[in-house]
Amino acid sequence: MTKTVSFTTLGCKVNQYDTQAMLECFEQNGYTVVHGNAPADVYVVNTCTVTGTGDKKSMQLVRRVRRRNPQAEVVVAGCLAQRLGAQLRESGARLIIGNQHRAQVVELLEQAIREDTQIVAVDALESVPYERLSIRRHEGHTRAVMKIQEGCDNRCTYCIIPSVRGPIRSRTLEDIRIEAQALSDAGFGELVLTGIHLTSYGRDLADKPTLADAIHAVCACEGVNRVRLGSLEPIVANDVFVQSVGQLRQLCPQFHLALQSGSDAVLRRMKRRYNTTQFMAAVERLRAVWPKAAFTTDVIVGFPGETEEEFQQTLDFCEKVGFAKIHVFPYSKREGTPAAEMPDQIPEPEKEKRVHRLMALESRTATAYRESLLGETRPVLLEEPLADGRMAGYTPEYVQVAVEGGQSGQLVNVLLTGLTPEGLEGRIVE
Repeated sequence: MTKTVSFTTLGCKVNQYDTQAMLECFEQNGYTVVHGNAPADVYVVNTCTVTGTGDKKSMQLVRRVRRRNPQAEVVVAGCLAQRLGAQLRESGARLIIGNQHRAQVVELLEQAIREDTQIVAVDALESVPYERLSIRRHEGHTRAVMKIQEGCDNRCTYCIIPSVRGPIRSRTLEDIRIEAQALSDAGFGELVLTGIHLTSYGRDLADKPTLADAIHAVCACEGVNRVRLGSLEPIVANDVFVQSVGQLRQLCPQFHLALQSGSDAVLRRMKRRYNTTQFMAAVERLRAVWPKAAFTTDVIVGFPGETEEEFQQTLDFCEKVGFAKIHVFPYSKREGTPAAEMPDQIPEPEKEKRVHRLMALESRTATAYRESLLGETRPVLLEEPLADGRMAGYTPEYVQVAVEGGQSGQLVNVLLTGLTPEGLEGRIVE
């Protein structure tokens, strides 16, 4: 009888990629992937530990799948596994696998079953090479996430990621070309380039390729219609970078520039490597080439010592940029990071108030951005049917559009005619 495996993924796009790579390993070894609440012989939970909420959700999922099918084998993978390692034995997982050895996930699981033991495959990441995972498709989407970089050297005071993802490791340009071509050949209309610290791409490689070189390599592949970038540091958008990628027709004008705070004093306490003046200069350089570019970001509110004045500076700066989307996070204390020991920790109720205030601003700036696109025609990559029978797709700026007609995977020109609660609606034009 064919063995079955089910995957659950928490966290970032890098985790989505790692899940897909493990999924294909299981398929190559004869397993059938099942989805939703269907029972499975193996459950793989790819965890997140960037916040306390990520830890909590990860462990809740592990407990849930064990309750659902007590006879099943459980694999706990990813960042929480990397951080806690053998401490997760008490979860009952057959295999605990960190952010290395994922290409051997099936081999390690079957060894643990055969030997009737638990295996903890968690190594220190200080000197490991880039793990050569690869994918050839991406489950149920018209876009595929492509990981080109792993690890981070920045050591921001609040962030645990360098300790669970290790230092910078980059994929070679040749590897990137091969996977991009394979995904294009498989019919994906859009490739999303991602990494833990995408801005650092190539710094560790002998010939020092840059992120711009990686983008050019993907855009040069036959059949690639759209290339979207994952999270970037604003320092990447210097004159050389913008001039290099500004003429690439496939590059989507949606830039996720990580802000974290609109207060220079808070940015210094966070040990971020830019200030608000540099951030705004990056926005202006990109807008000079793409006047209607969408800017999205992440902001942490309630960082230790954040005064009301500093929070107001964040509100004012976000309004000035006019973000199309802001992902708002209350500061989460992570054991082992300098920020966890800082004085003047902000009470949780005050963090929640600030979250709501920033989200109210985000609602206004996001609506204003969408309104700025009304009356324009955009190419929309259709993805999935909506409950009302219309199709939903995305503009190059990553605004969701609802249209009558069309089918998944089709790229259509759409006249943008009205607002919806989360996006726009329009009609297909020739």
